[in-house]
Amino acid sequence: MPRKTYTHILATLGPSSDSEEKISALIDAGADAFRFNFSHGTHEDHKKRFAIVRKLAKQKSVNLAILADLQGPKLRVAEFKKDKVLLKEGQKFVLDMKKELGDETRVCLPHKEIFAAIKVGDELLLNDGNIVLEIVEKTNQSAVTKVKVGGELSSHKGVNLPNIKLPISAITKKDRDDLKFALELGVDWVCLSFVQSVDDVIEARKLIGDKAMIISKLEKPSAIEQLEEIIKLSDGIMVARGDLGVECPLQTVPILQKKIVHACRQYARPVIVATQMLESMIEKPTPTRAEVSDVATAVYDGCDTVMLSAETAAGKYPVQAVKMMSKIITQVEADPHFLKSVQRAFVSSKCIDESDSIAYAASEIAKVLNKVSAIVTYTSSGKTTFLIARERPRIPIVALTPEDKVAQQLALVWGARPVVKKRYFSSFEKFEDNAVKSVKEKGLAKAGDHIIITGGFPLGVRGRTNILHTVHIK
Repeated sequence: MPRKTYTHILATLGPSSDSEEKISALIDAGADAFRFNFSHGTHEDHKKRFAIVRKLAKQKSVNLAILADLQGPKLRVAEFKKDKVLLKEGQKFVLDMKKELGDETRVCLPHKEIFAAIKVGDELLLNDGNIVLEIVEKTNQSAVTKVKVGGELSSHKGVNLPNIKLPISAITKKDRDDLKFALELGVDWVCLSFVQSVDDVIEARKLIGDKAMIISKLEKPSAIEQLEEIIKLSDGIMVARGDLGVECPLQTVPILQKKIVHACRQYARPVIVATQMLESMIEKPTPTRAEVSDVATAVYDGCDTVMLSAETAAGKYPVQAVKMMSKIITQVEADPHFLKSVQRAFVSSKCIDESDSIAYAASEIAKVLNKVSAIVTYTSSGKTTFLIARERPRIPIVALTPEDKVAQQLALVWGARPVVKKRYFSSFEKFEDNAVKSVKEKGLAKAGDHIIITGGFPLGVRGRTNILHTVHIK
């Protein structure tokens, strides 16, 4: 079941996509990777889904990435006596640390860090930004606010603090427990939520080591301020447009999306565009025209992967959502101007080492050499494939690796078609022959075609790409 598009699809699993039959249908519809959202579900739920995905991947002979998305320090109000209240514009409303159930005048906000960080005049956004409170008085235990934009507020709704950096880690006690469980399962990627600074990524790296790759979710303005540093320390990036659109002015989100995608390509990091891509398909079998255009824009921007959240986790039409996303990607990539657009939108930075130079040269050769059908990367860590994918070549990238986990991780990388071939790394003698054999097995090349091969010598040594070779298939 070869992947025919450059851009990949990440689907979130949940109650609507819990069975083996439904997950199998999602794979057949075009899903390349699955997100396990640890904000919802039990460890037993995730363990069950993990086993199903791995079983189906083996049955269908495909490499599927599994992502553990940690909840992070999600800030929420506590409970109300009647579950919800109506806040009216202009009224006073108190946030405090008292454990009593809330009412129309006050509610518990069990986060002392917030009271330490806020000041008079700051605004708090509740319920995805639908309610706006302005701080008029504060202590270290409470804050009196004035309701600037009112509305219905129910128990456990989220709180956002635009432009306020909180003195808290991105990894909570719950996250540490979830992370330990996820790593024991064997997930391929870990998504780090609410990253505020490089320190959050450094902390995560100490906990995760090389057991999984790290995706930093960008949803805080402070993270945008350290964008390049966070990208360099991460293995991948997610443009988490939900909270980003609450924390930042909404009209800036498309601009930030393009800025993040471009920066990720500069540093050869896969980038995922996420949140509300086909939101209306949670309830309806077809998306809006605007949603189709949104997905298409992300593909034209050159992102590696587009993500479905509630559409596949809790929606009524999970399989149809994946099929629709696959149709949009296929249509965009069939546009004769697609690759020109993706390549024109990006200018490689200076090649800083031989690995960068090899990747750049391979992409340039693919443009001028007659009848080039694929670029083959020999990669032990996946990084050679990352470098080739950065250039967005006009041909598929066949990634040969001896590691199952690396092949699974590469399921998120633009244009990559990972293949596990342990024996291909035991000897350099058949370097050419094995590459040719792999592209033929994938149905990507025939007699008369050329292929380009990149890799590192000695084979199997991580972190070095020093070979560039072309082969004319006879």
